Amino acid sequence: MCSFESFERLSMEIVTPRGRTLLIADPHIGFELSRGLRIRTHFEERLAEFITEKDPDLLILLGDIKEPIGLSFTMKRLLMGFFSDLRGIPTIITKGNHDGRIEEVAQKFSHVKVAEHVLIGGFLFLHGHRNLPEVEFSEGYLGHIHPAYTFKSGGTSRKTKVFFRVGRFLILPTINPFIEGFDVRQGIKMVPFLKDSREGEAFLPEGIYLGRVPL
Repeated sequence: MCSFESFERLSMEIVTPRGRTLLIADPHIGFELSRGLRIRTHFEERLAEFITEKDPDLLILLGDIKEPIGLSFTMKRLLMGFFSDLRGIPTIITKGNHDGRIEEVAQKFSHVKVAEHVLIGGFLFLHGHRNLPEVEFSEGYLGHIHPAYTFKSGGTSRKTKVFFRVGRFLILPTINPFIEGFDVRQGIKMVPFLKDSREGEAFLPEGIYLGRVPL
């Protein structure tokens, strides 16, 4: 499941004034600790390998880097390993609701910075769980809701992760292949500044346009 191809599909690279900028949302490192799994998936190690192979000029992690809201010894060790494995790639974390005390680890790495949001050349990057900052921007990128779309046929249904656009905002799916998404029609209500939106547009990770989705 943790293949280069799956990470490629669930991430996004854009060009900003900082160069090639890799966007990744909601990795939820340490999810095994909170979900009762008895095995280690080593997901964060595979993700770091993907990032270093992509070798972006800038990495932006759109929040919820970790799953447990607290910072146990084990969680700290996993984060230390992950940030070390990034090998100095400039990294900005837009802090999410699961990222309590993440600064305690990030401050040990000169290439990792933590912010509530970041504005680069008209692009706004944030997690999406708080109110919209009062800044001027042309395009916004966020995570938080793990967008997915539910296909229904007869008596069966199947949920698949999507990229979801609402106006100037693009919401990225969780890059963690072990975590299922939320149907966008419910998930959008978790974004304070988008909860009253009437519709959005869904795209499969392969780039296929699914069309407009009433919310």
